[in-house]
Amino acid sequence: MFARAPALGRGKRRLARDIGDIAALRFERLMLARVLLRLGRDRRWHLRLAVTPDPALQRKRLWPRGIPIIGQGGGDLGERMRHALVTCPPGPAVLIGTDIPALGPHHIAAAFRLLGSHGIVFGPARDGGFWLVGARRSPRLPPLFGNVRWSGPHALEDVLANLPRQVSVGFAARLDDVDDGASFRRLAPSRGF
Repeated sequence: MFARAPALGRGKRRLARDIGDIAALRFERLMLARVLLRLGRDRRWHLRLAVTPDPALQRKRLWPRGIPIIGQGGGDLGERMRHALVTCPPGPAVLIGTDIPALGPHHIAAAFRLLGSHGIVFGPARDGGFWLVGARRSPRLPPLFGNVRWSGPHALEDVLANLPRQVSVGFAARLDDVDDGASFRRLAPSRGF
């Protein structure tokens, strides 16, 4: 799981511009807790947290006990995502964010099933990005994240364009993430935040 340490004025900047810093922080904290609760105890996988900024690793009260935690490291979003994937133990791995209200264990299980027949799996988002990337990682992770227009409608399209043609790509369910006030308002009534 790819997460930012919740801090006032630090994360979800587009959302905060639309709904305010305090409401955005409240959303971040709620979603982090919900995703950890929904996915953290499932025995079908081993949950790990990749957090930013790296010094937040020392803020022990932010993170649940018993779940391995690593820093995302430096670089742009793509470099940090690649780091999170390649530092996982051997075998298939999926990477998710914490801003997907409808995310449940069945979505993660479906992504792992897709990795049985595809080298890479994406969970597309309505806004043109993706809420999940998964890789079989054998023999190694193919290039994914160079020349990507992050935080816009072309992110998934750009990542797919980076892949070698011989890499088989599967697609998980399309889910909505919350990046701005419009997505927050669209999803808030049905998700209780």
